[in-house]
Amino acid sequence: MAQQVWSLEECVAYAIENNLQLNDFEFTEQSNKETYRQSVRNLLPNVNGFADYNVSFGRQINPNDNSISNTEFFSNNYSLSGSFDVFQGFQKINSIKASKFLYKAAKEESVQQKYLLAFRVMRAFYDIQFIEGLITISEEQVEISTTNYELVQKQIEVGLMAGADLYEAESLLLADELVLTQNKNRLTAAKLALIQAMNLEDETDIFIRPEIEKVDSIVSSAITSDSVFNTAMEFIPLIKAQELRVKAAKKQVSIARGSLAPSIAVQAGYGTGYFETITDTLGVTIPFRSQFRDNTNQFIGVSLNVPISNGWSGRSRVKQQKIALARAKNNFEIQEQELYQLIQQLVQEYNALNTEVLQTEKRSKSQGLAFQIAQKRYEKGLINAIELGRAKTLFATAQNENLQVRLRLKVNKSTLDFYNNLPVFNIN
Repeated sequence: MAQQVWSLEECVAYAIENNLQLNDFEFTEQSNKETYRQSVRNLLPNVNGFADYNVSFGRQINPNDNSISNTEFFSNNYSLSGSFDVFQGFQKINSIKASKFLYKAAKEESVQQKYLLAFRVMRAFYDIQFIEGLITISEEQVEISTTNYELVQKQIEVGLMAGADLYEAESLLLADELVLTQNKNRLTAAKLALIQAMNLEDETDIFIRPEIEKVDSIVSSAITSDSVFNTAMEFIPLIKAQELRVKAAKKQVSIARGSLAPSIAVQAGYGTGYFETITDTLGVTIPFRSQFRDNTNQFIGVSLNVPISNGWSGRSRVKQQKIALARAKNNFEIQEQELYQLIQQLVQEYNALNTEVLQTEKRSKSQGLAFQIAQKRYEKGLINAIELGRAKTLFATAQNENLQVRLRLKVNKSTLDFYNNLPVFNIN
């Protein structure tokens, strides 16, 4: 079977689907959702049922006539009661709003973690692509060194070169083969990093579909930090989550203040019972059905609770919630500041890399021409193997730098596109 070739989008989608750490954030989201739903259900009346079965021994009060009795007897009690909070300083309403904000914040944080994972996968993906490019360059260097080694062998056979030249050519060939081996080892490590980021089980190797644009299509007009920042502030999940936490903290201050207000509640209940000691005129215990009907009692009432002094705990909670609100606002400003600084760095790097791409492209072409000239001069015996090796090394270094800068610019531009709210990752 042919090996599956993964695109960047496929790698990201698989990683999000199979990452275990994301599950923890989704569990937090589900928990906050249930907390929000329960805060809504807390507006409903409280209804409770009660039943018991008692056997009394020794000296007891007869529930029939409140006389003292030493006779063993049993009794049943049944009741149904309910209560409804009419006013609690709007604590329940504010609790609904606060829990809703926290639930939305948890959803945004879950999306933020998906984006962070996508960026980790993207970096690992382009690391592989960069090292594969290095391997291609190294293979070309090995091929050139092999050709030169064979050329020296033929020149020695016809007496145009000395045996020492063969050792120099062999040394250059072995050095290039070592670099190729090192790059292959680096590729194995880079693939492992991507496999682990994707949580790709039972796999030790992965093949990717290279994604690189031409230099002309990458280079574009300059980007300003303020424009990117203003766009990012509108949709970045981490910013939205912190903003929602500030709103939740404000409602929690209102909840704490509400506990200082008087509360009004309405209660009602229905009860009945059966007692073995309740008898008729003949001393026969009245049947259960008759007692259940005749022993009923009902009540309805209104209660008013006015908090006067509880060790100043209520006002202390208000102060603590105000501190929590100030901390939430400060965290929001920190996130805002860090986002702006990050975008500043990305824009500065983007503008710098645009220039570097063009310069390294020119340098690579120039070093390529210089190496071609050195190769011809070497074949004619005008320079030695050391001078050829120096020209070849400069050419390979220029190719490596150009490849690295192009891929860095690709990652940088994808990141800026993300902060510009462009469709970089297909994440819900």
